[in-house]
Order: sequence, then C-alpha cells, then structure tokens
Amino acid sequence: MTTQKEMFGELLLDKKIVAAITDMGFEEPSPIQAATIPLVLEGNDVIGQAQTGTGKTAAFGIPIVQSIENFRQISALIMTPTRELAIQVAEEIGNIGRTRHIKALPVYGGQPIERQIRALKSGVQIVIGTPGRLIDHINRGTIHLDHIKFLVLDEADEMLDMGFVDDIEEILKALPTERQTLLFSATMPRPILSLTKKYMKAPKNVTITKEELTVPLIEQYYYETKDKVEGLCRLLDTEVEGKLIIFCRTKKGVDDLSIALSSRGYMSEGLHGDLSQTQRDRVMKKFREGACDVLIATDVAARGIDIDNITHVINFDIPQDPESYVHRIGRTGRAGNTGIAMTFITPREFRQLKLIERIAHTRIQRRQLPTGADVIERQRDQIINKMQTVLELNQYQDYMSIAESLLDDYSAEDIAAAALKLMQEGPKALQAQVEETISTDLQNTGGKPGMVRMFLNIGRAQKITVKDIISAIAIEADIPARSIGMINIYEKFTFVEVPEEYAEKVLGVMHKNTIRGYKVNIEPAKQKK
Repeated sequence: MTTQKEMFGELLLDKKIVAAITDMGFEEPSPIQAATIPLVLEGNDVIGQAQTGTGKTAAFGIPIVQSIENFRQISALIMTPTRELAIQVAEEIGNIGRTRHIKALPVYGGQPIERQIRALKSGVQIVIGTPGRLIDHINRGTIHLDHIKFLVLDEADEMLDMGFVDDIEEILKALPTERQTLLFSATMPRPILSLTKKYMKAPKNVTITKEELTVPLIEQYYYETKDKVEGLCRLLDTEVEGKLIIFCRTKKGVDDLSIALSSRGYMSEGLHGDLSQTQRDRVMKKFREGACDVLIATDVAARGIDIDNITHVINFDIPQDPESYVHRIGRTGRAGNTGIAMTFITPREFRQLKLIERIAHTRIQRRQLPTGADVIERQRDQIINKMQTVLELNQYQDYMSIAESLLDDYSAEDIAAAALKLMQEGPKALQAQVEETISTDLQNTGGKPGMVRMFLNIGRAQKITVKDIISAIAIEADIPARSIGMINIYEKFTFVEVPEEYAEKVLGVMHKNTIRGYKVNIEPAKQKK
C-alpha cells in the first residue's frame, strides 16, 4: 500500500505523521529537524550537537516513527540519562506516532519492573529508558534486541557525567550491527567521540549553534493558573488595554480561544495557516483599524505582522523554545514605546519558563492574577450604570413576582447581589468554585493535610542540611521558604513536605537539578500501607 505524503515545511513526510505533529503545534521544522530528518530517512548515522530546547526529540522521533514497519517487535531503543527525560521523550514520540498506532514505553528505575514487563508484553515498538534499567530488562529477556533498527543516545554528555558510559557500551555491543545510530549531545567530550568512532558508521554531523538572544527592554510577567481562559479574561477586564497579540501553540488552540473570547463579549480575531489570503487580509484590516483589539495567532501566522502600537503580547501557551519567546515578545515595545509581555503557565510548565529565562538571559517576574473582587471593583461604575438604566426604563415588571417570592427567604440586598453575579458571570455563577484536585500521583504521599511529601535521593552522606533543602526549593521553584514543611534527612535520602498548590511546580523544576553539586532525583513519596 502506497503511503500518502504531505509537506512539513520543505520536508515530504507521511501524511498521518504531519497530521499528528500539526496537532502538537509544530507548524514548520526547527533548524535541527530540517537538517536531521532527511539524513535519518536516507539511512545515515547522525551526530547531532544541539542544546536543550531546539526540538531534537522530534528530529529523531519523526523519522523513526515514519520508518517503523515491524509492529510486532521493538524496533527502536532510546537511551536517556534520567527517568524524567525518558518520560518526556516517550510522551512526545507517543504523540508523533499516535496516528500510526506506534507505542512508545519509558522504562526506568524507581518504578516496579513488573509493571514495565506487562507493558512490554502488550506490544511496544519504541522503548525509551535509562541505561541501568535497560540492562536489567535485557538480562531478564524482557527486552529483545534482535530487531532493533535504531539506537538513539540522547544527551550523551549528560549520561557520561552520570557515569553511564560502561552501561552504554554494554548495550551497544549487544545490538545488531545492521542498525542506525543517532547520538545527540550539547558538548562532545573525548569519551563521547570515542564511542562515535567505535560504534557509528560514517556518521553525518549536524551542529546547531544557538543564536545569541537579545530580549527587548519590556516588562515581562508570568501567571501560574490551571484555568487559563478565566485568568486571561480577568486580565482583559482589569489590566490590559490597547492592542494585543495572544499566541497559541496550535491552529485549533487559536480557534478555540477565539470562540471562548467572542462568546464572552471580547472583540477578537484568529489568525493561522488555514486562512486564505483574503481572510488573512480581512482580519489584519480589522486589527489595524481598531475594529478588534485582540489578535490570536500561531507563531508562523504572526510573521509579517508589522504594527508599531501593540501594547501587550500574551503567551496563552508557553513557547516551545526560547527563540520563539524572544520573537513573540519582540512585537511589542517598538518605536520607543513601552511594552508588556505576559505568559501563562501551568505548574508543570515552570521548568520550561526557567529554561527560557536562562537561555534568553532575562528575568520574567511572577504576578498574581486579579481576583474576582478586583474585576468587580474595576467594573463597578459600569455595572451601576447598567442597573440605573434598567431601573429608569421601568421595564422589569415581569420579574417582580419572582423577586417577591424570593423575599420570603432572602434579603433584598442578597437577591440584588445574586442577580448582579448572574448578570456578570452567566452560567458560571451557578457552579461551585472549587479548586481542581491535585493529580493522582500527588495524593496519599503521607504528608500532613494540605501538604505533599516528596522523596529526594540525597541525604547526610552528601552532607545535605535543612538549610540546603529549603534554599534550593524556595529559589528554584520561586515559592516562600516558610511554606516548606517538615524535612527529615536520613543517610542516603530525604523527605520534604511542600504545599499541594506548589507540588507540581517543585517536581517540575527540581528534577535533574542539583543541591550542593549533587544531582537530584525527586518524586512523590509512597505512603506505607
């Protein structure tokens, strides 16, 4: 059966894969993807030198997913230095392979091996794992190497730093000689170069140099929330005035947000690659002439927009890399004007925010979203004017009988306040305002009420102190030091309690981090039964 192909930038790929990566928010290949994907599809070994945040997972994931033909065996093995990276890579490759029904499984220490064995038996095409756990599976016979067509060493220099070079060689020696080997590393120390000479066949080199990023002199803030639409509406109602561009990662995201804002009465228009030139011109005309103040766009669709009086740029979805962040926010603060950039993140995206800060050499300040009371105070005069108009028109007699029946149980002030709430918030006023519960992984950790107990793989043997733990978590996760709870330090590990609302952020920012120079593995503690 002939596979249908479709263009992804300048690359001709399986149509199903293009559909999957478009849903993920990729509009065109990044430099490392454009350089690497054709080489892998041609059958070459590849050495890729690139930093984190360049899109290298998709650079090897896309051609591997496209090349897999044997769905009954493991065809690709990907080695990573940490469990967190294994999970991240597995998730991204799983999304890339979704339309081809490719299964990617992460295997790592710290998770029951029996669960991984059951998953392997159910049928997996790509395995991503840390070297130690991979060797464990190979020795048990639960991972067979006979049909491996691809081996990827991801963040090879990191694996070298963590002492995995002997484990890597043990796996390399056991693999079929007829395979493609892909190695990615930010640096190329001598032991890594030795591996490439010994185990790779005429590899092609791809080097992506990170451009020096210069952030415009504009105010930059971030807001952490699990309900971005609600948070955005609060900002639009209280703080944001003027012309603004809101960036979403995908075309669907643009459409969904445009509908959400329009249904709430905001004058907004969406801009993405599916629009015809006529539709694009119409949207831009409305934006330039002030018929709409809010333009919602994807990165690629926003190219070529040259408007000097944009006061705000809002990242509704955090950019996938630091370059995109700098390019996005550079659309405000032009021609000597001041500009403001705002970024929405969920707790799990805090680490990506820190990566942007580090590589772009900038500081993004934390801010709290306006409260419902702030919004009401800002709209107070507007609400009063509306109510006065209705009262002066004296056309509310049809509702008088309802008001009179409610007076039997409630005061006139309570009824009026409830009516105002219903007028302002619509159906949302009828919903109980409860916080979203923390994910299952963070429940039942043995922490005190309202706290999540974390396990860290360092302790007295590393001369770790309570002050070290508090300083590292408070600074890296940007949370109050006084909010950190009970800390128990043992010889080789430590337990620390953090408030539930900060738990996901602490997990995201502390994994693969260091305390006193020691690499940290952090995870929710398991409560004893």
